[in-house]
Amino acid sequence: MNSQFTKIVRILLGLILIAFGANKLYSFIPLPQPSPEAASFMESLASTGYVLTIVAVFEILIGLLLLVKKWVPFVLLLLVPLSLNILFFHLFLDVPSIGTAILVVVMNGILLYKHRMKYKPLFV
Repeated sequence: MNSQFTKIVRILLGLILIAFGANKLYSFIPLPQPSPEAASFMESLASTGYVLTIVAVFEILIGLLLLVKKWVPFVLLLLVPLSLNILFFHLFLDVPSIGTAILVVVMNGILLYKHRMKYKPLFV
């Protein structure tokens, strides 16, 4: 479970989550122009005043916990709904920018598979 590959995937996933979570708060990574539907959706989330902030803090927290290797199996389960929402957002509203979303879902899946024995008691 602690192979070099798993370590690299965990660290890379943590860095991606921290970078994109912080970008939601401070906007330092230039992103491509989204489709009008995607822009409208993001504007509606931003107008609530709290949703994007909570998602950003959640991403940063998960990323940090992955980097310091703390509660990794639990954090990976918390990441499932977030990563699926990222994928579905890009799949339905912003297909040209789907690459990073697929990467996050695949890395989450790899790590979930590597920790599958930790989840066995949940399904018995």
